Amino acid sequence: MKVVLANLLALLFMGTCACVFYVLTRLESRLERHRLGFRAPGGASAHPGRLDLPPKTFRALLAVPVAQKLLFGTVVDVHNLSGQGERFDTFRDSKASRLSVNNRDDPLKLSDLVEDGIFWSEQLEARSPKGFTEEHTRNWRARTRGHPIVSLEPGCGRISNRLATFSDGTKACVRYGINADQVQGETLTYYLAALLCIPNLPPLALSQLNLESEQWAAVKGSMASLQWTGKAIVSLTQWVANLTGVVTPAPLRQEGRGLHPLREELENQTLEELLELVQWSDLILLDYLTANFDRLVSNLFSLQWDSRVMERDTSNLHRTPRGDLVFIDNEAGLVHGYRVLDMWEKYHSALLGSVCVFRRRTAQRVIELHRLRDARTRLLRLYRDNEPLAPELGFLSDEHAGILQNRIDRLYKHILHCKGKYSQL
Repeated sequence: MKVVLANLLALLFMGTCACVFYVLTRLESRLERHRLGFRAPGGASAHPGRLDLPPKTFRALLAVPVAQKLLFGTVVDVHNLSGQGERFDTFRDSKASRLSVNNRDDPLKLSDLVEDGIFWSEQLEARSPKGFTEEHTRNWRARTRGHPIVSLEPGCGRISNRLATFSDGTKACVRYGINADQVQGETLTYYLAALLCIPNLPPLALSQLNLESEQWAAVKGSMASLQWTGKAIVSLTQWVANLTGVVTPAPLRQEGRGLHPLREELENQTLEELLELVQWSDLILLDYLTANFDRLVSNLFSLQWDSRVMERDTSNLHRTPRGDLVFIDNEAGLVHGYRVLDMWEKYHSALLGSVCVFRRRTAQRVIELHRLRDARTRLLRLYRDNEPLAPELGFLSDEHAGILQNRIDRLYKHILHCKGKYSQL
């Protein structure tokens, strides 16, 4: 009898422990989803916009008013790219998605990682996520321009933005800027990235608000409640599901020495980490050229009151399940970023100085734009060729076009500096 009673008590105890463990596990999962701003599986996913940061944040400053053969043996013809586009679930297959870490018994050598001193190797490039493809961008634009919007819901960052669903099920983030500069900055940054062959920005198209048009007629009520101004130009960017946050890699944090083509810094990285660093090098170059302060630069600024800000998710940067980094919310670039450049330039320069290893194709484009000094002409042509509403939204002023060319020239000199420093290693 005592044995039976003891067994029953033991079973009861084990059952109680199992229930407690299950409840705690579910609670932890819910808290983590809440922290990241995601909804439960099966619900309507929201496009992650800006993540919450301490109240003393740089975002209060968004409202601040106007305050070649030397490096390459061959040239790749990459003219007139319209911007690569593909959702995470239709990305081109990448070997990187099936490889997690270096084989510690047969580690990658520096020669496997870096070529000609400062360029990521072909081996790494072949395994890197391919990002958004040009073909999908064309298809996505055709759908967004050819189907009416049937609903507008929250879910794309700022309260004035909306997650739009089209009649064929396509989803896009509608970005209604506080002013036209923000929509212009978002749009021109997208086309500059395409010009540089950087495939990490979601496909983008412009639309003009019109209550009488077929595209917007079904959401008149929502537009009225949002107080959107008629005839305003808005940007539509592809909504991407299942994104997660991205923490700044250790080499690029304040205490890190930077991203350099050095054996001791790269050979200890896992393959996944290396493939992410390849994309980070593009991100820093793009943000420098556009003077976008609303991403990593903002973290550097916030270090003065938040010493751990670099250990949290980077604003306006996300990762797909296959490892592609997605650069979103680029509205601070080029136009507004140039207007407040004096305020942020020391942070931009510090970040650029921390990177001395580059994607070859990105560097090729920078060097070509420096040599021909035609960044304004090429960017304008690409923009007008792919965006029917380009004349209505407008382009860079002569002053801002000059700033862009100047930053390309400075980036070129930085690449030369890195080449001279590391080419003999």
